Amino acid sequence: MKKFLAALAVVVGAMSLPLSGEARVMIQNKGSDTLVNVAQAWAEEYINIKSNVAVAVTGGGSGTGIAALINGTVDLANASRSIKDKEVKLAQKRGIEPVQHIVGYDALAVFIHKNNPVKSFSLQKLAEVYGEDGEINRWNQLGIEIPGCQSNKMILVSRQNNSGTYAYFRKAVLGKKRDYKLGTRDMHGSKDVVDLVEHTPCAIGYSGLAYATEHLKMACISSKEGEKCVNPSVASASDGSYPIARPLFMYTNGQPKGEIKAYLDWILSDVGQCIIKAKGYAPVRAVDCK
Repeated sequence: MKKFLAALAVVVGAMSLPLSGEARVMIQNKGSDTLVNVAQAWAEEYINIKSNVAVAVTGGGSGTGIAALINGTVDLANASRSIKDKEVKLAQKRGIEPVQHIVGYDALAVFIHKNNPVKSFSLQKLAEVYGEDGEINRWNQLGIEIPGCQSNKMILVSRQNNSGTYAYFRKAVLGKKRDYKLGTRDMHGSKDVVDLVEHTPCAIGYSGLAYATEHLKMACISSKEGEKCVNPSVASASDGSYPIARPLFMYTNGQPKGEIKAYLDWILSDVGQCIIKAKGYAPVRAVDCK
């Protein structure tokens, strides 16, 4: 409901634009739940810069945004994963030519309950926790006990399958041909993942760094067992040292023109990149934000 109201506020802003000689423009922007908060922040700031341009922002997941681009119903599709080959082919059959724009970077954080004594995971261990036929199913297999988790059984929290976060974690951690374990709890949004882990001592979940709160812990992640782990942060996402760092995208139909190009150029400007940094993501380049 909060996301709906925020999106509605952006649209209402468009309806209340001051009268002028300039034509009013509405840019439709849809997709990634990971990007929805910063997309709304961009939209809300941009209307103060160009009063004749409003950006209507909705979430729903990367797959939803890309599908809307393919169907020709959005100007900008937000995605936390790359567009798939089959999606490109479908788009081209419909006369749509997807063009990718990197607008920032994200560290995909692994969340655990604040009372969980685990400090780190390797990608291999995470694959055994989340992957089908994985051998790690209980916290005591890691030699720990968690206050409030009497069963010791891991409660695996994930995203729904139309999420770019779901797809990226599967590819980067489980591998292309491995699926998630049966019984994994698929949550609609990143905030839902964080809320469940925060209130469930046995739980482990993953989501974008920007959704981290002081009420849960983030595990340090290593690329291989025995190697030094790296904590998720804006800095480690920027320099690529964090093993589960990923680019964040906006897709357009062909090279952007007119007001859509102007908006994307502004997003990639120092002002736009300072907004994404303030929201907990890494900018596409070093920016001085005061």
